[in-house]
Amino acid sequence: MKTYKVSVWKITVNRSTKKPTYLARWGVEGTPFSKSFKTKALADRFRAKLLRAVDKGEPFDTVTGLPDSLSQGQMAFSLLELAVKYVDHRWAEASAKQRDSMTDALAVVVPALVKPVRGRPEPAVLRSALRSYLLPPPRRKRERPEEIAAAVRWIEKASLPVAELTETSRVHALVDALGRKLDGGPAAAQTYRRRRAVAYNVLEYAVELELLPSNPMGKMRRKRGQQPVQQVDRRTVVNPRQARELLAAVTYVGGWDRASGRRLRAFYGCLYYAALRPGEALGLRRSDCTLPEQGWGRIDLEETRPVAGKAWTDSGETHDRRGLKQRSKGEVRHVPIPPPLVRMLREHLEEFGTAEDGRLFASERGNVVAASSYSRVWKRARELALVPEQVSSVLAARPYDLRHAGVSQWLNSGVPAPEVAARAGHSVEVLLKIYAACIDGQEQEMNQRIMRGLGEEE
Repeated sequence: MKTYKVSVWKITVNRSTKKPTYLARWGVEGTPFSKSFKTKALADRFRAKLLRAVDKGEPFDTVTGLPDSLSQGQMAFSLLELAVKYVDHRWAEASAKQRDSMTDALAVVVPALVKPVRGRPEPAVLRSALRSYLLPPPRRKRERPEEIAAAVRWIEKASLPVAELTETSRVHALVDALGRKLDGGPAAAQTYRRRRAVAYNVLEYAVELELLPSNPMGKMRRKRGQQPVQQVDRRTVVNPRQARELLAAVTYVGGWDRASGRRLRAFYGCLYYAALRPGEALGLRRSDCTLPEQGWGRIDLEETRPVAGKAWTDSGETHDRRGLKQRSKGEVRHVPIPPPLVRMLREHLEEFGTAEDGRLFASERGNVVAASSYSRVWKRARELALVPEQVSSVLAARPYDLRHAGVSQWLNSGVPAPEVAARAGHSVEVLLKIYAACIDGQEQEMNQRIMRGLGEEE
């Protein structure tokens, strides 16, 4: 809406920042607006432009607070254009997982704020148009089916200007959409928080581009009712005997490839005895391993191969190639490995060798083992090793639960938390939070240690 009811006020100094800034302030229909400048001269220059627009009788927009002469295309810059520009800005440095999360969130954000244009596509079609054709830079030149092309034309026409996000109702609509699945049901709390983080960063980028005066999501304080469970469920954790039985059962699994179970036994062993993440084990190379004939060995981890999807990796492969989680590029994690795993890895190398690039675990064709493959073998191994009641329970339901069992076993064996954290690739704080429910009570032993330290007898 346009109005001529405008007041331009004096320049003020904002001393709350490290370096004082200067605010040009004005009001439109009683709504205050301001713009920050590093110097008083710049603020005075902008204020003069506002006064000149008032003298010329220019109408001011009630959303942006600006006259047409100062809008400089801001009203025309759509949320879709901002999303595309943001993806271009982040794509090269983002990991495959981050690219996936980024486009997932933006495929929710952009359709949430649109004009009432006829012919809105089905939600699944619109999401596919954004995720598979419009947002990822490598996929924008792909040939588009007519249904997708129509959806692209619609969203380009319907996407609201970024400047509309200065209205509180628009921001509420955006936040509501972040918490919904495609079918309209509530999304998981973790999904909501991940999407919200992306949306917030996109609007921060809009502020950098001077499309918004401030981030409108900064004022939103909305809590989700249910927080995601971060602790490991101790019901999933196997004891050492159960772990050994499961690893033995793996070798009996055949299916389409009679060697499929034997080929993966050492892979599961790495998850349990070395507490590796599946992606870390998939990236493990012969050169990373010290495997003596007797005693303990060592794994020097430097690379991980997490599942991400072909659309998000630079190589076009399903598995990304990244450094270790939450570590600087090139940083190595050293994990001592016990004799049972050393023997397992030596036997694996003797029977199966390595892939062309030196990786220990590969399919028969030399590719990275798919998550569906090692999950299928694990499901069958559970049926062979566990009693029916355990098979239907959550005990070791996923291969990843072997890592949880390995870390829990270390902690309950009395290994200090900092050492366990270093081997598992966690901070101590995160380690204790995640595995708090899996640490067996050792109160009596701890009490005895304290008494010995005091020089007292119980």
